[in-house]
Amino acid sequence: MGLDLRKPIGIFFLVLGIILAGQGLITKGSEIYAKSLGININLIWGGVLIVFGALMLVPAMLSKGE
Repeated sequence: MGLDLRKPIGIFFLVLGIILAGQGLITKGSEIYAKSLGININLIWGGVLIVFGALMLVPAMLSKGE
C-alpha cells in the first residue's frame, strides 16, 4: 500500500522534542523547577522525545519500499 506512518510520527516527535529540550535549555537553573525537586523535566523529556523520534525515523528512511 505504501503508507508508512513512521516518517510523520518520527518528524512530529523529533520537532516536539527539539522544542521541549530547547525550552529546558533556555530555562536551565530557573526557579520554575523548584516543584520538581530541581530536576529539569523539560530537558529530560525533550531528550526522550528526540530519541523516540529518531528511532521512528531511522528505520523509515532505511526501508527500501516507498
